Amino acid sequence: MGDGTTVTCSGPGTPYAAARGMTPSPDCGHRYSATSAGQSGARYQGTATATWTVNWAVTGGGQSGQLTEVRQSPFTVSVGELQVVGQ
Repeated sequence: MGDGTTVTCSGPGTPYAAARGMTPSPDCGHRYSATSAGQSGARYQGTATATWTVNWAVTGGGQSGQLTEVRQSPFTVSVGELQVVGQ
């Protein structure tokens, strides 16, 4: 996440909905605890990695297998202000 934290999620996560407001993600998320002001370029720099595992089979052919695809994308995020929200 760029701040020394690693987040591992199982599955695709829950799509964002404005109705959720400031509630944390129910299955995968990250909350920064400090602004990015002290970081290079004033941004956290991280990498998002998606791993897909595919099981396949040929209908009537008796052949099957598994393949895994890994994709990585770098990202930057600027955190300029933090607020304490009561729970």
